[in-house]
Amino acid sequence: MTITPIELDPSPPRHNWHEEQLTKGRRPEWLRVRSSDSPEYQRLHGLMRNHSLNTVCEEAGCPNIGECWGRGTATFLLLGDTCTRSCGFCKIKTGKPPKTDILEPLRVARTVQMMNLQHVVLTSVNRDELPDGGAFIFAATIRKIHEFTPQCTIEVLIPDFQGDAAALQTVMRERPEILNHNTETVPRLYHRVRPQAIYERSLQVLARAKEMDPEALTKSGLMLGLGENWDEVIEVMEGLRSVDADILTLGQYLQPSRFHLPIERYYTPAEFEELRVIGEEMGFRWVESGPLVRSSYHADGQARLTRRAPIQMALKI
Repeated sequence: MTITPIELDPSPPRHNWHEEQLTKGRRPEWLRVRSSDSPEYQRLHGLMRNHSLNTVCEEAGCPNIGECWGRGTATFLLLGDTCTRSCGFCKIKTGKPPKTDILEPLRVARTVQMMNLQHVVLTSVNRDELPDGGAFIFAATIRKIHEFTPQCTIEVLIPDFQGDAAALQTVMRERPEILNHNTETVPRLYHRVRPQAIYERSLQVLARAKEMDPEALTKSGLMLGLGENWDEVIEVMEGLRSVDADILTLGQYLQPSRFHLPIERYYTPAEFEELRVIGEEMGFRWVESGPLVRSSYHADGQARLTRRAPIQMALKI
């Protein structure tokens, strides 16, 4: 499939930016985060530590960790806590990753079984030094979860595997209900937000996933507030629909530290609501849009969109 690059409109944005909501001073009221300390949070935290597991909830400093962990859900971070890429927005550390832990899929599956989860999200750091980018760990983890907890639906939030179709096929063959790959931002900003990524390659990942398994839901997300304009956001949304993406998440970028990219502006709840309506009119089956929305927010609800029968079978590709 040929992906046609989106041409950006160089004209000034048409949208009213509400300049009074720029980033000077304290965060707006709508970005206040609830406390993450609850009995269920503490239980889940202990369970993760006892099984030597990582979560993107902790490593990426997700603002929803209190809400999600409080209801007993989490996003597992596979392949260690050290990434081979240096994205300007991400809190996960960059460096030389440790040796791949081939027993990690078993530990994750056992933890999912102990928690009796009905839905789980699996993601990872980028492991560009591995021949398949770590796809085999994703596949093994999906397989083990299906073995131990057959009723559990699975979302995988994958890296781009450097465009390796065989690596993507390794994951899709295990039939995750949702294949998520985030575009993160608009093409014009890739050089400083995602310097080792390519926008067209990310679209190609989503297009190939749908071709490999038409029953799978495909999903992507963007962070807003990094310097994009309104028209560019709409064009990326249109690009995602052009490859038949089903689910879209839109959230406010929050600077993890002073060493990361600055926040250019805060979007208002009304603007996020406007984007949600636009996305639904474009044909997305689910649009999760709000200041504190992150990629895995309400993922358990999104999984209910699947048309797949509960019986897990090997996919013939």
